[in-house]
Amino acid sequence: MSDVVIKPQRLKMDPRKRQGYIMFLMILPLLSLVFLFQYFPLHGLIYAFYDYRPPFRLFDTDFVGFRWFTTLVANASRRRQILEVLTNTFAMSGLSILFSWLPMAFAILLNIISNRPYKRVVQTLTTLPNFISWVLVYSMAFFIFSSTGFVNTLAIRLGIYENPILFLQSGDNVWITMWLWGTWKGLGWSAILYIAAIAGIDQELYEAAYVDGAGRFRVVWHVTIPGLLPTYFVLLLLNIASFLSNGFEQFFVFSNPFNLQRIQVLDLFVYNLGIGQGNYSLAVAISLMRSLISLTLLFTVNRLSKLLRGETII
Repeated sequence: MSDVVIKPQRLKMDPRKRQGYIMFLMILPLLSLVFLFQYFPLHGLIYAFYDYRPPFRLFDTDFVGFRWFTTLVANASRRRQILEVLTNTFAMSGLSILFSWLPMAFAILLNIISNRPYKRVVQTLTTLPNFISWVLVYSMAFFIFSSTGFVNTLAIRLGIYENPILFLQSGDNVWITMWLWGTWKGLGWSAILYIAAIAGIDQELYEAAYVDGAGRFRVVWHVTIPGLLPTYFVLLLLNIASFLSNGFEQFFVFSNPFNLQRIQVLDLFVYNLGIGQGNYSLAVAISLMRSLISLTLLFTVNRLSKLLRGETII
């Protein structure tokens, strides 16, 4: 009688689990980068509790506890400086939140355009500035608005005024100008999310509205805008949660000794303290406080969203 060889059967994996493992492996490099650049540097927050001075090692310096946190309100001069920085930060963030509906409105206007080639050209031209670095943006601004730039040179030659106007050095309207430059650079890119959301709206709603006799603007008001509001509120809540973070590059390249008092937001202030003045511990302490406040704002607006809209963002 011949021996019967029984081959072991391979265990078959559920196709959905297999697809999940594949997707996880695909995003693993991205998760590694997020951990490396977002979470691993968090150990540096310990510098806020030491009197760190390079080139000494951290644990060779004195542990000072919460001294740097109390230093922020220790004297009138420091309190006045912090108040000035917070005023600039609140003004910039307030303008950004006040006009946060502009990308949505721009996406709706793009969607209304029926000429597809013209629509693509407009969308491309408004998206390209997002990929221009702030250094190049400032170079453009310097070419146009500096004391020897195009605007001043043309105005003097036409006899509009005799002496050049120092647009870039003035701090009078710097909040508005910074918001305008930021809007010009990011409007088209921010509208992409809303364009994608418009594409996801059920087309039967549009057809039903047209059948009921609604015009183009009534369709926008009763179909498009309600379909975009969930996306808008999520982005608005995220902007509120990051109220104290205006970014750094824009304000750094546009800052100068003449407008520093009005353009110095919290991120730029932390950079000037840490890199400019070498006070690393105080800069880290301010960054830690900003992170805690931003985290508190995030959970607060998330709670308000749940109470008012029945939906949460986290």
